[in-house]
Amino acid sequence: MELRTLRYFVAVAEELHFGRAAARLHMSQPPLSRAIKQLEAEVGAPLLVRSPTGVALTPVGTVLLDEARALLDHADRVRVRVGAAAGAAIITVGILGNGGDPGASRLAAAYRRDHPGIDIRIRDTDLTDPTCGLRAGLVDVALTRAPFDETGLTVCALRTDPVGVVLRTDDPLARRDRLWLAELGDRRWFQFPQGTDTVWQSYWNGGRPREGPVVRAVQECLQAVLWNGTVGLAPLGDDLPAELVVVPLVDMAPSRVVAVWNEGDTNPLIRSFVQIATAAYRH
Repeated sequence: MELRTLRYFVAVAEELHFGRAAARLHMSQPPLSRAIKQLEAEVGAPLLVRSPTGVALTPVGTVLLDEARALLDHADRVRVRVGAAAGAAIITVGILGNGGDPGASRLAAAYRRDHPGIDIRIRDTDLTDPTCGLRAGLVDVALTRAPFDETGLTVCALRTDPVGVVLRTDDPLARRDRLWLAELGDRRWFQFPQGTDTVWQSYWNGGRPREGPVVRAVQECLQAVLWNGTVGLAPLGDDLPAELVVVPLVDMAPSRVVAVWNEGDTNPLIRSFVQIATAAYRH
């Protein structure tokens, strides 16, 4: 199995849709479909169940997803260590959430302009690690959302966004112009896997224990709402399918977009990244 093919598979498994995965990978859909079919032939079993609305993982696909993530994390760690040993001018940026955020787009353009000779590597991560692999040494700096456990980390706030509850458009509460957390007490919420940062999990569960399906990626959260009527939280302004809506929550603390890096890291590329990010997100 090639690492590239495993990356393709992880993208499809997280997006649960070939079209969205192809857009995320910046490639067309036919070669992506061919690569997944070839991977299924190598494995000797179906990895995905295909339907007109998307895909779902088979039991074999679920096992491969966990193993593929572990392999890709290890490969990224090797790449970072080898690059550092070779003295290459590299910065690895972890990104969680909406990669199409205008602030992130301005940051990318400004950083490329100011550092044309730097190799900028991006690590797109799921929702189980809000620091995007920072503590594991997979990235130098992360562009993510707080709150999370900040022990041993330095955090710079870039912007705050109001938060709302994601509902299906046919949900009776979807007709409201605002809601309170107490009105959602009897609903099922999506959860993150065991071992996820507890501060992060508590925030996205509205500050109290909840019950509901386990998810790892944004698309899995949205699919949980579409298929199960599960509720969850999201920043206002995020793009959603037409079947979903976000209703503002009156008593929910806003979500902070932050840049975060390991405490004591004096890498000048990180310092420059944070300075440019601060300016990019002011606009």
